Amino acid sequence: MASKPGPLTQWPWHELGNYKYALVAPWAAYSTYSFGAAKVRGEEGDLLSFFVLPTVLLRLLYTQLWISISRHQTARSKHRIVSKSLDFDQVDRERNWDDQIILTALLYYVVNSFMAMTQGLPWWNSGGLLLTVLLHLGPVEFLYYWIHRALHHHYLYARYHSHHHASIVTEPITSVIHPFAEEAVYFGLFAIPLLTMMATGTGSVAVANGYLVYIDFMNYLGHCNFELVPKVLFDMFPPLKFLMYTPSFHSLHHTQFRTNYSLFVPFYDYLYGTMDKSSEDLYERTLHGRDEAPDVVHLTHLTAPGSLLHTRLGFASIASAPLVSGSFTAALALAERPLAVLASVFGWSAFRSEANRMGKLSTETWVVPRYSSQYTSKKDGYAVSRLVEKAVSDAEASGAAVLTLGLLNQGYEMNRNGELYVIRKASLKTKIVDGTSLAVAAVLHTMPRGAKDVLLLGKESKVVRVLAQALCEREIQVRVADEHLHETLKQQLRPELQSHLALSRSYSSKVWLVGDGLTALEQERAQPGVHFVPYSQFPPMNTRGDCVYHTTPALVVPGSYENLHACENWLPRRVMSAWRAAGIVHALEKWGGHECGDAVTGVEKAWRAALAHGFRPYDVRCQHHGDGAKLQADADAN
Repeated sequence: MASKPGPLTQWPWHELGNYKYALVAPWAAYSTYSFGAAKVRGEEGDLLSFFVLPTVLLRLLYTQLWISISRHQTARSKHRIVSKSLDFDQVDRERNWDDQIILTALLYYVVNSFMAMTQGLPWWNSGGLLLTVLLHLGPVEFLYYWIHRALHHHYLYARYHSHHHASIVTEPITSVIHPFAEEAVYFGLFAIPLLTMMATGTGSVAVANGYLVYIDFMNYLGHCNFELVPKVLFDMFPPLKFLMYTPSFHSLHHTQFRTNYSLFVPFYDYLYGTMDKSSEDLYERTLHGRDEAPDVVHLTHLTAPGSLLHTRLGFASIASAPLVSGSFTAALALAERPLAVLASVFGWSAFRSEANRMGKLSTETWVVPRYSSQYTSKKDGYAVSRLVEKAVSDAEASGAAVLTLGLLNQGYEMNRNGELYVIRKASLKTKIVDGTSLAVAAVLHTMPRGAKDVLLLGKESKVVRVLAQALCEREIQVRVADEHLHETLKQQLRPELQSHLALSRSYSSKVWLVGDGLTALEQERAQPGVHFVPYSQFPPMNTRGDCVYHTTPALVVPGSYENLHACENWLPRRVMSAWRAAGIVHALEKWGGHECGDAVTGVEKAWRAALAHGFRPYDVRCQHHGDGAKLQADADAN
């Protein structure tokens, strides 16, 4: 919202949420029916009204492509313009970017219904195109320039335009985030060429809709926060600098506020002396770009079908909330196999999804374009392992000091907790971190205080071994139901600790430490009030309403961790898995060794270091984490 919201700040359908699309539905249905009925009668249908819905769908898809491409480019960093942090507040503020698309559709329907001059338009008229170009370069750009300057007067700025300028680091959709009254004024400006074209009999469906696409393109171009306009255009036609702005040109308006007011044509800034003197220099520097080597790379992968759209490059509003199962994910499950095939065909390497900074430390998140089901499939397993190994090589080539292996990327069967890469390349400079020490520390600090005994369930793994030893060292009785696991853990423990490990068929413990694959049948054996504390990468499935479900090992990130505006899988905002945090701590401490295979950094050592760098314990004792377990269940089922 603006700092002092004025009249007509809220959009009329604000309270409807996503149901706002119902406003368009009757008009779309009627125009489609009318067009079809006219064709049946052998008459010419009304093209303008009929094409409103396809244009809406095209603009929605077009906008999402701009969002994804822009976020991918800014994650790569090379041509990024503004390097400041983008946060969750901005994502929330900009989630209704489609309001202006809905408003346009409604206006087209209404105007077409009541104004005879807009009906029966031909598909194309070159005269209308010329008129639209001239009117846009003249009245539209001129009036916008002065209206925009007026909006920067403190009275109007506080009540309206400050809402737009709250986003210093712009994204394509920032361009259309305005209070309703301000957006209505812009619509009045853009109506000048359209209505004039209709009134002069030069209107056409292609130009009427093409003008909208042009406005979208230029709006998104100016706010995408990476420079992509090639210099050769200005070299071939020098006057173009007066007729077309660049992303870097408009970014200065968001950082300096009192310069570069033009809409898309900088001519008026040159004419009235408001062009920022650093515009050309910033353009040259940003276009040349700068290479930034990550200090830490976190390697993760897609989980269930919904995770494809949950990545930072997907739907921004979805990525800013924890990933849960439900009707949305269930619908996507139908497309899992086609999406998996698509990922296999086009995803030949991990892609950068996120770039963050913590002080001088640069971190990146890379996503292996494969689903959990492909990791656990015998058919796809080898190809997946090759992709992970390639990502390790790419991380070293990029200069990363540390690589963390998230989710199933550190599977023992695949790479022995990452040790395989160290064995194959003894000269590997990038430190492989599986995060075991910090994950175990997070589990220990998640357990209810005062617990004297725990039930340990799951399969034998490195985390289980380190966790059992840490518990025994704290003189906490560890009960193990599986005989093979008990015998394996006993052999790993020092003799003086073995008395704290017991083979027990009793399920009476009030604290259960659980790994992947905890079944509903096993949970039924728990007494009411049992705390399920996962030590696994995936949360347990929630089947008991009378028990407490804790989160997977995770930590709250420090406030100094910048540019974090997407949730990590099912974890809430500004919460990070312990495995991912471990790599950051490893790099900050400049520890020289790997933590993979059997190597362990040390539970207390890792925990103290994490706290020293501002990480804080996290745990929500709620019963909603079972949604995330659906992801692992999907993987197990395949």
